[in-house]
Amino acid sequence: MAVGLGPLPTLHPVPGFELGIASAGIKRPGRKDVVVMRCAEGSSVAGVFTLNAFCAAPVILSKQRVQGQVRYLLTNTGNANAGTGAPGLAAAERTCAKLAELAGVPAESVLPFSTGVIGEPLPVEKIEGALQAALDNLSENNWAEAATGIMTTDTLPKGASRQFQHDGVTVTVTGISKGAGMIRPNMATMLGYIATDAKVAPGVLKDLILDGANKSFNRITIDGDTSTNDCCMLIATGKADLPQVTQASGALFEALKKAVFEVCMEVAQAIVRDGEGATKFVTVQVNGGGNPQECLDVGYAVAHSPLIKTALFASDPNWGRILAAVGRAGVPALDVGLIDVYLGEVCIASQGGRSPSYTEEQGSQVMAQEEITIRIELGRGQCSETIWTTDLSHEYVKINAEYRT
Repeated sequence: MAVGLGPLPTLHPVPGFELGIASAGIKRPGRKDVVVMRCAEGSSVAGVFTLNAFCAAPVILSKQRVQGQVRYLLTNTGNANAGTGAPGLAAAERTCAKLAELAGVPAESVLPFSTGVIGEPLPVEKIEGALQAALDNLSENNWAEAATGIMTTDTLPKGASRQFQHDGVTVTVTGISKGAGMIRPNMATMLGYIATDAKVAPGVLKDLILDGANKSFNRITIDGDTSTNDCCMLIATGKADLPQVTQASGALFEALKKAVFEVCMEVAQAIVRDGEGATKFVTVQVNGGGNPQECLDVGYAVAHSPLIKTALFASDPNWGRILAAVGRAGVPALDVGLIDVYLGEVCIASQGGRSPSYTEEQGSQVMAQEEITIRIELGRGQCSETIWTTDLSHEYVKINAEYRT
């Protein structure tokens, strides 16, 4: 059950960026599981990729090719092409070569992306057989269909869109993502595609997606597992009739940054809201840290704790589990007497123990809500960080126990 996640909002087309969807039947006959995206000639493309050492073959290839002139992005679901060694890399290259042949572009201008089961050979022939249909389907208006086409265990498609005016010109930023399990930030944590018609220099574009991912995709976690296939791409087609953004300053850059960050945040939080088996959307806010890293260490200790996550599922205000997680986060010389812990606006712990004003009824009322904030005041400095996570339910275990069946 997706928490607070409804139908897709309006996803504005981005001039110069087209999407086409087709069915290869990788896991299920008739399912639309291949998405081709075409970037206008001259587009700038940048991305962030998983840091998992067992990164998938398409990640290896895309990291190599993203520095060049990118024209097409090819995504398949149902098979991750990870843990497949040299044959997997050859398979990724083969699908790219076939798309390049059909589209009349160099193979090096095609970036591959895959998501699904790890360790199984990529069904190259099935994917190749769907490519022409995907090319025939290309349209700037296919964002919603593509958002569905990249799903795996997601229950709903995920997307966001923003527009702003600069010197009388409308600039569009639209993005989609997929992800519901194996979600743990270590760059981006899923597959994500964001496009704008602004004209942006490659170096500025790369910094923009790095910064955007760090404050959104790199602040979400469902189960603590970093995928082998994570990628998030930002494409700037340059079709808006405006000067090129060549530096990280100025009114146009600031407006673009705001729009990109908002789209990143919305689609990143949508992943958490659609977490496998999730019944709660949980914000873990850590304030008063001596530096950002110790805030993150505390936040992730809380967000990853199976004991806390199962208590959230049960709506049980077992606040001792939160204290235990904070205490084991590894923050040096942590003075527990300075720490306050809140569920929503209810102070549950203060000065090293239960808050004198706290009652179990107050905690139960907060924990019964679908959206919960756990706020931790460390009392050590001025730094703050926020992480978004879920509870851990029976359904999560069922989904992952049956994932390959």
